[in-house]
Amino acid sequence: MTHRSNVETVRACFAAYLDQDRAAMDRLLAEEFVFTSPQDDHIGKAAFLEVCFPTADRVRTQELLDTVAVDDDQVFIRYEYELKTGERHRNVEVMTVRDGRLTETQVYFGGRFPQA
Repeated sequence: MTHRSNVETVRACFAAYLDQDRAAMDRLLAEEFVFTSPQDDHIGKAAFLEVCFPTADRVRTQELLDTVAVDDDQVFIRYEYELKTGERHRNVEVMTVRDGRLTETQVYFGGRFPQA
């Protein structure tokens, strides 16, 4: 098995989400995975896979704008997405990767972003 960088692991998580590849996402998330956003307060892996993971069907497009390793464990990612309603948003996430698996995601919602 090839070792992925933390940035590659984060990118793989975003791809698994958009593809709705639950098996891939399950492999990428550590058992102790914790997800926090303005709507979800420190939910575990099972709740994330049940509540948050299945929401990709509302996304028309998504572009990863910045994916930067902050330190040995954390990756900063900024992305823009367009919903099927036509609304566009930008969010930031800080994701912690240990031993090739995601252990934590902290999401910071941005507001609507005007179309270009």
